[in-house]
Amino acid sequence: MAQAATSGLTFVEEERGIIVADAARFGDVVLARKDTPASYHLCVTHDDALQGVTLVTRGKDLFHATHLHRLLQALMGWPVPIYAHHELLTDETGRRLAKRDSARTLRSLRADGVPPAALRARLLSEAGG
Repeated sequence: MAQAATSGLTFVEEERGIIVADAARFGDVVLARKDTPASYHLCVTHDDALQGVTLVTRGKDLFHATHLHRLLQALMGWPVPIYAHHELLTDETGRRLAKRDSARTLRSLRADGVPPAALRARLLSEAGG
C-alpha cells in the first residue's frame, strides 16, 4: 500500500515547475527518537497541513528535503503546497544568516542604528537586483 501511495509523486517548485519527487532519496529516515519527540521534517509537513499553508518558502539549502516532505504528505494524506526556494542570505564573510547559527536579527540591526534603506540596498545587491 505504501508503494502505491508513493509512486509518481511530484511537487510544484514556483520557478522550476513540476518536480518529480524521489521518494527513496534519503533511504530510511528517522522521524522520532527517545531524545527528540519528532524530526524537523515530520513537524514542518504536519504544521503546513494543519495551518493550511499553500506556499512554502524556504532557503535553497532545504530544496532536497522537499522530496522527503512530499513522501510524508502522501503517506499521511496531507495536502501538497507549492514550494519556493530562495537563495540564502549571507553575512559579509559569506556565512549564511540563520537562527540556529545566532545570526543577527532585524531587531538587533535596528538597535545598532542600521537604517532600513541600507539593509534593503544590501539585500537587493546580494539578490542581484
